[in-house]
Amino acid sequence: MEVYTHDLIILGTGIAGLRAALEAAQISQGELDIALVSKLQLMRAHSVAAEGGTAAVLRQDEGDSYELHAWDTIKGSDFLADQNVVDFFVQEAPQEILRLDHWGIPWSRREDGRIAQRPFGGHTYPRAVFAADKTGLLEMQTLYDTLTKHTKQLRRYDEGFVVSLVIENGRFIGLTMIDMLKGHSVFIRGKALILATGGAGQIFGFTTYSETVTGDGLALAYRAGLPLKDMEFIQFHPTGLIPSGILMTEACRGEGGLLLNNQGKRFMEVYAPAKMELAPRDMVSRSEMLEIEAGRGFPGPEGLDYIHLDLRGLGREKILERLPLIREVTLKHIGIDPIETPIPIRPVAHYTMGGVHTDLKGRTGIENIWAAGEVACVSLHGANRLGANSTAECLVWGRVTGAEAARYCKTVPAAEMPKNINQAWAQVEALIQSTGGEDHYQIRKELRHNLDLTLGVFRTGEKMETGLRKIRELKERYQFISVKDKSLRYNTDLIRAIETGFMLDVAETATLGALNRTESRGGHARQDFPARNDEHWLKHTLAYQAENGPRLEYCAVDVSMWKPVERKY
Repeated sequence: MEVYTHDLIILGTGIAGLRAALEAAQISQGELDIALVSKLQLMRAHSVAAEGGTAAVLRQDEGDSYELHAWDTIKGSDFLADQNVVDFFVQEAPQEILRLDHWGIPWSRREDGRIAQRPFGGHTYPRAVFAADKTGLLEMQTLYDTLTKHTKQLRRYDEGFVVSLVIENGRFIGLTMIDMLKGHSVFIRGKALILATGGAGQIFGFTTYSETVTGDGLALAYRAGLPLKDMEFIQFHPTGLIPSGILMTEACRGEGGLLLNNQGKRFMEVYAPAKMELAPRDMVSRSEMLEIEAGRGFPGPEGLDYIHLDLRGLGREKILERLPLIREVTLKHIGIDPIETPIPIRPVAHYTMGGVHTDLKGRTGIENIWAAGEVACVSLHGANRLGANSTAECLVWGRVTGAEAARYCKTVPAAEMPKNINQAWAQVEALIQSTGGEDHYQIRKELRHNLDLTLGVFRTGEKMETGLRKIRELKERYQFISVKDKSLRYNTDLIRAIETGFMLDVAETATLGALNRTESRGGHARQDFPARNDEHWLKHTLAYQAENGPRLEYCAVDVSMWKPVERKY
């Protein structure tokens, strides 16, 4: 096993990971040795798929305010967001927009030269800053370009698949990794770790997520003893392209796109008359499903009935200027030009509101591990995330955790070697040598189909009990899988097998948390418990790994600014 030593290890190289690396490099003024670890090539992180915008208050002179952004976020969260976290976030986000501007990102502009902003669902002011409909990609490119100024401090481990976090005496010591390029087992030790590995969308079959978003960081933290918080809250984006699930950005509706049923009617006037197509995502997704279930959708392939996203009213010029990627995707994938034809869409699994439990500064329950971005749950989004708040979260807590971890690394000695460096590798060796008769590809396929059926937009106790039994059956079968490729170099068979194990753990925590939460709140809509219940459920779920599955505990929600009220739009 090869051994490498660094001060700070950053696992994940999306927006949060790159922002953390940049802040740590700058704040340490060249003194910090930083490892950037990714299972992909650096610029292939799923953050490049973020399209529509990044929310921030830039127009206090034109009617926006921190208080308004905070209220929109808290109300949008169905009052499960921690309000002290939201207050911090809305004041920090504008600074990140301006930093990116100074670093050279090509923000879209108004005619007067100021940074342009567009409407997004649930926001009462058009505060989504954007770069056409390629916002995440351009944020990534800008962060990476700026980070190249600090190459002497950085060591990149591209295509390094992490299989475990090593914890001794309650502290992070390092991580074990498969170097897919060289075909070696690797141990990287460090003084501190920042988790920035993103969400877990691939536990669903119909999803906007890249194939690589398999909940690795969530499962690694969970297995290391850290709790996962609020995993039952999964966001379904209202506009997933049929049949692939590719995201049709909320900017389509922010720019004026309409949602139409098979009668050609704008049905959102029934469900959210004040906001129409720009109601929060959970409400729009539920409304679409009600239309489809009532027979007012269009028949689609493999049960994927759909409704229409109509951009024709925007006109050719606006679509080409503001939504060029959407047109490119629809033309390429389904042969439809949105300038002339409505787009077939339906709700699609899109975002993990829950994650590794952290405090306001991104610190976890292990003193030298931080988490930032979608893998973390600092409790900004509560039960439902507002569009454009996610990339802003990655920037804000990327900066915060990068600074916190860098300062920490200055105060502690070099990490010690673990007592048994090979112990963490033993499970991988056992998997490589396995000869069981179960097919891990089939287990993954059944898991994703199961989640689609039992943990979708609408849920019931009966469905979730069935889903949980299935997950536990799959976990049992997983013990008897085999890996045909016995090498380490670019062994995608082995990587997929380990990913599937991660996905099973994440799916179990999400399903059990949802089954136990006997209410409807935000993205968790139970048909057998249709009302929100603040008396019993105004609290966060914490899932700890235990011998027989997740052990659930609960903790309080910060409601220091506004008390919960009925959520109407």
